[in-house]
Amino acid sequence: MKKLKFLPGLIILGTIGFFGMNLYAQKKNDTDSRAKMTPWNEGAWESGKYRNVFFEAGYNQADIDAKLAKAYFDVFEGPQKVYFEVGDSMAYVSDIKNHDTRTEGLSYGMMIAVQLNKKDVFDRLWRWSKTYLQHQNGPREGYFAWSINPKTLKHNSEGSASDGELYFITDLLFAANRWGNNTGINYYAEARRILDAMWEKNGIGGIWNIINTEHKQITFTPDNFGYNWTDPSYHVPAFFEIWAEYAKDGREQYYRDCADTARIFLHRACNPVTGLNADNTKFSGTPLSTMGMPAAFRFDSWRVPMNIAMDYSWFAKDMHWQQDYARHIQNFLSGRGINTFEDQYNLDGSLPDFILPAGGFRKLRHSIGLVATAASASIMGTQENSWKFVDALWNAKLEPYSDGYFDPYYDGILYLFSIMHLSGNYQIIKPITSN
Repeated sequence: MKKLKFLPGLIILGTIGFFGMNLYAQKKNDTDSRAKMTPWNEGAWESGKYRNVFFEAGYNQADIDAKLAKAYFDVFEGPQKVYFEVGDSMAYVSDIKNHDTRTEGLSYGMMIAVQLNKKDVFDRLWRWSKTYLQHQNGPREGYFAWSINPKTLKHNSEGSASDGELYFITDLLFAANRWGNNTGINYYAEARRILDAMWEKNGIGGIWNIINTEHKQITFTPDNFGYNWTDPSYHVPAFFEIWAEYAKDGREQYYRDCADTARIFLHRACNPVTGLNADNTKFSGTPLSTMGMPAAFRFDSWRVPMNIAMDYSWFAKDMHWQQDYARHIQNFLSGRGINTFEDQYNLDGSLPDFILPAGGFRKLRHSIGLVATAASASIMGTQENSWKFVDALWNAKLEPYSDGYFDPYYDGILYLFSIMHLSGNYQIIKPITSN
């Protein structure tokens, strides 16, 4: 087995936060020390501190570091990796099971790279994305084709998925803050190019802003097909807060309004009992059946707990509802069995008649991607039950299921993201000059 190396970009001691190195030194099986989960009441934007929930749970810091290093290795470097370098200066992330590369995965890979201070990985992914996916002219100029065959370089679709642009912009703003704009790529200029192009889209050629400007909500797709409805997992209020701080395009208040609107939207989109949301909804949060599928909690929906946890960790502007949400969704899932809960549901918690297939399999399973994002909700957990999700993620294995199904791409990236969150290594990257 290849020897693992610790990641040079990890910030360890600084993520322990308010509690210091000794407060949570008890063993993880000491139930008295873990009887109550206490979320912080101030966001990292104000405090500059990030919870290391694994450490609070009693796990050793060296083991936490190794866990994160192993997860990165598995996704980016190991025998089942989804990251592939091309020549001397490019790379892509591939959805192996679907035989394509998506703006989702490329922009996720860039976020992981900037968070863990992997500049070469970030730059390679951005160059590949810009070269092969970004439209350089026409009504879609500045936007990205959302799917491509990485072997033939043929676009599977010319259209955009709005979450890709959402992540690309945020990735590039963070890269500008972390590395500056004089090291080969002007990250800020690239972010502004996408943003400025976005604001020029007014329906000509059927192409629109990725934000529905009337509703101040992110669209499913910025075109006639998806401009008037949305995907709850695209609602990442923390990212709009970042745009308000660092885009510097004169729309600061508008982006803050979008962040607040996203928070209110999530109140409506998430079932008040189960916490579950539909993959697609109207801007009102009402579930929407689309593309021949009845509305249900499926693969896209897994990201919602993680997005809400990120907003709590970074800005803590909606603490009480978010804590309540965490209780509901974790209690529902643990009620299905902490080691057995399924990955698709109707919003009332019943199992769906229609099961969305993945990787050639049509079946419900206990998916590591949902195990991971449900665990990330423990950042805002207030009950003993939340520790069980932290332990479940710690013990999860990114490996094939007994029937041969394996998704190192979506499961793998959500697993890595959630380990980053729970170890305090998914952070707001502020400009170097303000550190």
